[in-house]
Formats: sequence, C-alpha cells, structure tokens
Amino acid sequence: MSEQSPTTPQDPAATDSRPAPRAGTPCWIDLFTHDIEGAKTFYGELFGWDLTDTGEEFGHYTMATRDGHPVGGLMAAMNPDGSVTDPAEQPTAWTVYLATDDAAATAEAIPVAGGTVLFPPMEVPGLGHMSVGQDPSGAAVGFWQAAPFAGFDKPGTPGTPAWFELMTKDFDAAEPFYRGVFGWDAVRMPSDDDSFRYATDQGGEGASAGLCDASPWLPEQVPSYWRPYIAVEDCDRAAEQVAALGGSVLDGPMDSPFGRVATIADPQGGSLQIIDSSRAQQG
Repeated sequence: MSEQSPTTPQDPAATDSRPAPRAGTPCWIDLFTHDIEGAKTFYGELFGWDLTDTGEEFGHYTMATRDGHPVGGLMAAMNPDGSVTDPAEQPTAWTVYLATDDAAATAEAIPVAGGTVLFPPMEVPGLGHMSVGQDPSGAAVGFWQAAPFAGFDKPGTPGTPAWFELMTKDFDAAEPFYRGVFGWDAVRMPSDDDSFRYATDQGGEGASAGLCDASPWLPEQVPSYWRPYIAVEDCDRAAEQVAALGGSVLDGPMDSPFGRVATIADPQGGSLQIIDSSRAQQG
C-alpha cells in the first residue's frame, strides 16, 4: 500500500477511454468514514490498494487503485458546510453506485417510484455526474453518469469489487423500484423455501448485483443497506488480517455456492463482504 500525491484532470480517471457501464449495473463504491487516515491504513494493507488524495478541488476525496486500476474511493465524514458529522447519526458506511445514462432523469424518477433523492446530481469536474438516493426500503444507493470516468476496473480480481447486494427489509417495495428506476429485470433465484427471496439485476452471466429479502434476520435497529463484496485470494487468511488490523470478523469465513465468504467490519464499523470465488462449491 502506498499513498500518492493529489490527482489532476490529466490522470487516468479523467482520461478514461472505456465504454460507459450498462445502466443499472454497479460501477463504483466509496466509504464515508470518520477516520480517513485509519481507513487508508486498514484497506490499503488488507486489499493492497494504493490511495491518492485528489486534492482540494475534489474535497480531498481519496481514490483507491489496485495495480493501477480504479477500485473505489474514501471520503471523510463531513457536512456540506465543512463541519464534522455525528457518528451516531451518520455512521461509517459503504455506498454502492449504479450506472445511469442520465443522472438528472434518474433523480426525477426516484421520487415517482417511492424513493427519495438525498443529494441532487452534481458534476464531478472532468469525470461525470453523481447523486445519492434512498430506495423505498430505506437503503441509500448512489448513481453515476460517466463523463468519461466509467468507474472501477478489473472487477472480480483480487482487491477489486466482485459482487453487490441490497439487504432489504421491504423486498416488495425494493424490487419494483429497481425495475422502474434502474431497468433491472429482477430475475428471481429458485428456492425450496418460500420465505427466502433473492433476485438479480439480470439473468445468467449478465447478473452483477443481488436483491435479498433480509427481513427475517436483520435486527430491528439495522436499516436496509447495500453491501459490496471484495475479491480476495484467500478468505481465511484475509479474515485473520482483518483482526490483526483492528477490524472485526462478523460472520464466517464460510463456504457458499459462489465462494468462501466472510462478513467483516473496519475499525470504524464500516461493514462489507470478502470473497474467494475460487472456492465456489459446485452443486
């Protein structure tokens, strides 16, 4: 892990020649944290990220890369007026961003579909347009219009995002929202248990994100939320490293049809998944 000097509009993120991601697919993640330096150390060491302060023009947003490829971002928990946010009101958390071809149109569609626009679309100079909304089940979700920055690169390789999942307490409200606003097909996964409901944005190999009915097990005080999965080479070894770096292993590691997976939290409480897809169990 290393920390780079501030970026400029001439850096790779601003000269991205990749095509824009398909609308509705996850394209970026970032962490809202109350300890930016601690987060840099934790995630840099755990995932081999290089961290770059993008400078005052971009609010000292920290860009994370792995082997030169963009992965995600980190930002200090600040209010628009520059004051520090209250951790009790706005805890450390990851935000997942879905791609859109028109950020303004998406922002208009969100309230029509029962959601709320938390932060109206804003231009990130030389990169694109971003906004954050809240779906009807209460989960915050970002959306990003590439201009030209397409988001993370090399998904699924070690240290990069591999999957994204909405843990919702109101599946019946969330499913039509993502269909209507982001164009999801919301393909249901077959299940022997009618109480388990899970849908993916697209079917087959085109799937990039999941919608999980988490109402049976999410505690009352935990709202609906999006969680990213980061690929690792060895889930058990990564879980041990999490603890050594001051984080917590909340669940697992455990085997699944999609790989060996664990739920972790950074020292400030921001939670996410780690997954070793090479350990997928064949059914």
